[in-house]
Amino acid sequence: MKKTFVLVVLFVLPLVAYLFFASGVNNFGKLPVLTEKVQDVRSLDASVTLQDKITILGFLGRNAALKKGNAFNLNQKIYKRFYEFKDFQMLMVMPIGTDSVVQEIKKELNNLTDASNWKFIYAEDDEIERFYNSLKTDVPLDADMGTPYVFIIDKDMNLRGRKQDEDEGTKYGFNATSVADLNNKMEDDVKIILAEYRLALKKNNAQRSN
Repeated sequence: MKKTFVLVVLFVLPLVAYLFFASGVNNFGKLPVLTEKVQDVRSLDASVTLQDKITILGFLGRNAALKKGNAFNLNQKIYKRFYEFKDFQMLMVMPIGTDSVVQEIKKELNNLTDASNWKFIYAEDDEIERFYNSLKTDVPLDADMGTPYVFIIDKDMNLRGRKQDEDEGTKYGFNATSVADLNNKMEDDVKIILAEYRLALKKNNAQRSN
């Protein structure tokens, strides 16, 4: 009996664990597309694009100084974990006239980490509103062209999120004022989309080598 028990522990349990986690990858390895083909930010700034980038997209608004804490939450909980991944970027769409506060934010971010993949672009209010509407979310912009929510945009310019979130149902974005939302949900979803692209890359490389 002891030998049988040892064999089960050494061989059967690891196999069961492998099958469990493998099935989890298959079931949860895709982050749902909620909006297909959002507008590219090239229409706002020709030097920046969403195409072929994994983008965390935000709107700090005209009173960006009041939302500094959101930027720092994102930096500590999301950016620092993922900024070294190829094609990952943080992008904040800002109203024209917010240059000075953005410079302050960038300076403080650079004191915390390498902020080279933090990008800020500027546009008129009507341009920001038109671009934001292309996301087709249930989260409104405020009168200052800002929102505490940030969004995950994939390399094909699709908005990714959750269709069956336990708290919100369809979850378009993540509240940057909530460390719990960033820690417990957004971090997991960014991991999923990065793993999705890594898996696709491995498959492509394997097919080329055959």
